[in-house]
Amino acid sequence: MPKDIIIRPIQREDYAQWRPLWDGYNAFYGREGETALAENITDATWARFFSAEEPVHAFVAVDGNTVVALVHCLFHRSTTRLHDVCYLQDLFTAPSHRGQRIAQHLIEAVYTAARADGSSRVYWTTQIGNVSGRALYDKVASHTGFIIYSKEL
Repeated sequence: MPKDIIIRPIQREDYAQWRPLWDGYNAFYGREGETALAENITDATWARFFSAEEPVHAFVAVDGNTVVALVHCLFHRSTTRLHDVCYLQDLFTAPSHRGQRIAQHLIEAVYTAARADGSSRVYWTTQIGNVSGRALYDKVASHTGFIIYSKEL
């Protein structure tokens, strides 16, 4: 990762630069146009980052004064562990900054936060066709063979 890029917790003044990355992340997963997230979901997500009552956290990668990547994670209980686990939910790097190991450093920031919080595991999901993402994930974690099922309610 270039030395002038820093990883830090998100700040309220990051919104204008975070938002295009958030929209890009959602577009990658087909949530754009008619299938875009409702604005109140984005508003609630943003607010959760700054609420002490919420287990949701965000980090950004900053190049100079420009936010170029994001990661969101949340802590929750597990029925198979005594300590919380950490779900890395969203990870996205601006196309202009890919290939610089920024995503890897964001994942490592989540690992650090999870350790500090007392979590015993970090996990995440991705689509099977996310080839570039999976190439990184295979280097920084273990694929456990689980398949995710989901039902919208």
